[in-house]
Amino acid sequence: MKSSIVSGLWLFTQVAEFPSFTRAAKALHLTTGAISQQIIQLEQQLGFTLFERHSRGITLTVTGHQLLKSTSFHFSELSKTLDDLQTEKPSNEIRLKLTPSFAFKWLVPRLESFHIENPDLQVQIYAEGAIVNSELRDYDVAIDYGLHPYRDASAELILEEQLLPVMSPKYLEDHGWLKALKASEYEWGKATLLHDAMPWESAARDHEWLFWASSMGLAFKTDVGHFFNRTDMAISAAEAGVGIAMARMALVADELKSGRLVSPFEPIAANAGYYLITNTKSVPTNKFRRWLKRQIAA
Repeated sequence: MKSSIVSGLWLFTQVAEFPSFTRAAKALHLTTGAISQQIIQLEQQLGFTLFERHSRGITLTVTGHQLLKSTSFHFSELSKTLDDLQTEKPSNEIRLKLTPSFAFKWLVPRLESFHIENPDLQVQIYAEGAIVNSELRDYDVAIDYGLHPYRDASAELILEEQLLPVMSPKYLEDHGWLKALKASEYEWGKATLLHDAMPWESAARDHEWLFWASSMGLAFKTDVGHFFNRTDMAISAAEAGVGIAMARMALVADELKSGRLVSPFEPIAANAGYYLITNTKSVPTNKFRRWLKRQIAA
């Protein structure tokens, strides 16, 4: 790509934020004529119009909108990459990205053993959203939960997941019909279902309950009950006696062992699992990967 087009695209991205060339010129400390000429030159090089000119100013064309979406993203990514390269990261630091539920329920209780084995390494945990955005490469290692096959072919499956409906002992006692091998649709209709409504991007909010019901040969309405954007919240609600949570086995081991949660069912394969995405290949990330796999094997 010619340097003139690159500079023109950058200018286009800046100008698109303003309602007129005049306003853009003042903000960018250029003349209105200079901006107008550069945009015209870019349009000629690209072969299509970016702005509609009118008496009130400028508006983006349909193709202009499409191009702006792409240029904004790529210039933003380039800026982040340059920031990362210009900011020296400690060589003993591992930036780990994962969901709050997996961090809170599985990783954090085990993390002390990593620090004991690797006292010179620091793990910086970023558990910001209900789902992991692995496309923003602002991490060294990420752990994401998703369907098989995972959307990123380079990701490594580290833990197969299983699904299990869980509830408090009192909830099971009050709903004895749950112990039946095949309860009726009417009986299931009386249950309060608790969902993780965001197991992964674009998932139906009742995906896990619907998957479990279909696997068990049961027919009842699953898009009902209470919906949470984190699995650990649904699990906590079940422990409080609110209803039945569709839990992931990796996240409820302690509750099942202590008896705070119970289930009359057996776990089933979830057709999903936890994937390791390595963005930075280094000695620290290799040590973390090996430790992680040992923890899962144990």
